Amino acid sequence: MSTDIQTVQQGQNLSDVYQIMSQAGVHHVPILNAKQLVGMVSFTDMMQLNFNLQGFDQSGFAEMIDQQYKITDIMSQDLTTLQDKQSIRDAVHLLADGGFHSLPVVDDQQQLIGMVTSTDLICYLKEQY
Repeated sequence: MSTDIQTVQQGQNLSDVYQIMSQAGVHHVPILNAKQLVGMVSFTDMMQLNFNLQGFDQSGFAEMIDQQYKITDIMSQDLTTLQDKQSIRDAVHLLADGGFHSLPVVDDQQQLIGMVTSTDLICYLKEQY
């Protein structure tokens, strides 16, 4: 599980998500309301916007998405999460059956404490063999 996670608050600009993805090279950005997980924006979500706004340079794209969209317009809200007490096996099953590549890990109050990605699981397997 990764615990050094880049997050944004649901009231921030969508360009903040775009900047995190561009600079940190991440494909999923959890969206929080205070400390509670309320959604996720994926690289695929952002690419769909990019496709709809072709022809803009990078700064123009950031400005345009902030004018036209809010984070809540594109974030997934019906998330599959992993409880912090669940096992690696549970994470494998959820990722294999879910059609997505990241699982937010939350505590009993739905506060984000980490993320497990398919890459994390591959790295774990690599260490085992």
